[in-house]
Amino acid sequence: MSSSSSDSSATPPATLEQIRPMLDSENFGDRIKGINLLRNIDPAIAFNLITPLCSDTNTRVRYAAVSQVSSLGEQDKSAALEILKTALTDSEPDVQAAAADSLGALKLTEALDDLQVLYQNTPEWLVKMSIVACLGEMGDRTAFDLLQSAIASDNSLVSVSAIGALGELGDSRAIPLLLSYADSEDWQVRHRVAQALGAFKENAEVSTALEKLSQDETEIVAETAQRNRLAS
Repeated sequence: MSSSSSDSSATPPATLEQIRPMLDSENFGDRIKGINLLRNIDPAIAFNLITPLCSDTNTRVRYAAVSQVSSLGEQDKSAALEILKTALTDSEPDVQAAAADSLGALKLTEALDDLQVLYQNTPEWLVKMSIVACLGEMGDRTAFDLLQSAIASDNSLVSVSAIGALGELGDSRAIPLLLSYADSEDWQVRHRVAQALGAFKENAEVSTALEKLSQDETEIVAETAQRNRLAS
């Protein structure tokens, strides 16, 4: 089949007229489909359409809508901030986690206090992990204390995420914390440490640690450490 005939058979993007009925449908599956199709239209219009769906009665619809705010929120960051702060108080952990992810993507540091309150009060590891990742993405060093607490979490996924976030933060106070995990028995922890230490290559202790990790028995750890060591 020629490329021209293949192109002609391609399904055209959905139009606004086609999407609106989906968003208004009583069927939550249709609403989710409509949310996903909003990527095909003007972002400013899409943001206005997605806003009410962030408080939809269906959890899956709210999750899909809040997740999309990560890209559409650029249209109105003030409005996006209020939507996502409200979503942090949602009854469903998945929606709370999606709100944290979107806040990180938009770097809305105005929500730092709300994120810290949620981290301290939620029992959900998924929410904690999303908050930790969000704080690393934001890059605001006022989040250091929370990340210092998170790295000592009993949940390994939260702890490993905190190691990565501390590297993204680039605060030199993180160096001794990261170095204390460089000899972990878990290769995934050592790998994340090797990645995080790349932000502090001018430090002598970091250079020594990267040199040692570059000889690690796990190939991906050794390669990551070697790459960061040579980049210094």
